[in-house]
Amino acid sequence: MAEQLTDPESIRETVRERYADAAASAVSGSASCCGPDDASCGCATNAVWEPGEVFGSGLYADSDRAELPDTAKLASLGCGNPTAVAELHEGETVLDLGSGGGIDVLLSARRVGSTGKAYGVDMTDEMLELARRNQREAGVENVEFLKGTIEKVPLPDDSVDVIISNCVINLSADKPSVFREAARVLRPGGRFAVTDIVADSDMDEETRRDMAQWTGCIAGALTEDEFRADLEAAGFEQVEVRETHRVHDQAGSAIIRASVPA
Repeated sequence: MAEQLTDPESIRETVRERYADAAASAVSGSASCCGPDDASCGCATNAVWEPGEVFGSGLYADSDRAELPDTAKLASLGCGNPTAVAELHEGETVLDLGSGGGIDVLLSARRVGSTGKAYGVDMTDEMLELARRNQREAGVENVEFLKGTIEKVPLPDDSVDVIISNCVINLSADKPSVFREAARVLRPGGRFAVTDIVADSDMDEETRRDMAQWTGCIAGALTEDEFRADLEAAGFEQVEVRETHRVHDQAGSAIIRASVPA
């Protein structure tokens, strides 16, 4: 029987434990993307998609992967490539919510150049240690990794131009707080450009209750209508949700864009 979802702290601790294990696996060289039989990544055996790269560094261009240490690629558990859709510019300040091994922070830092800055926030000590190791190996200086949660970002108001995230918001048990924090730290006119899992409107309750699926990015996903409503409630406008590929028989990976008023 699937383990039942309980309170937000239990969900957060379960997520933290899974991604601490993922960091250790990346360091040992044994981490891998979801395969069709890996339920912990949300890839159920009754899925309707063909086996392939639906999670992980395989979703990045070869030129992007070539810039990164192997451990950064091994620790990539995301469902897309937010740096490819964020339209980053020289001199901008970027924040990655749930930065993990640092792949998107490091790529963002190169795009914004020496006059820009890339922050990553993560709650998992093991992932932060791995990200800082990857930063040193990549030789990227305009980066800072911060310990914190995406529901309470350790940055001041109006401090970043762009927020990115890669398959992390669905893991939060308090998504309205995530969106309010995103709106708080963005400067006027700031952009929200993430990749995340979007649930089908008819996702069944058994999947919703499954803790293994929650930590694997499926059970906690919002529907498209919920994404739009929660972002608008937090003060965002021009919300766009566009599915890119299926990751489950009841969910897809999507690009979600929005902005705060100028």
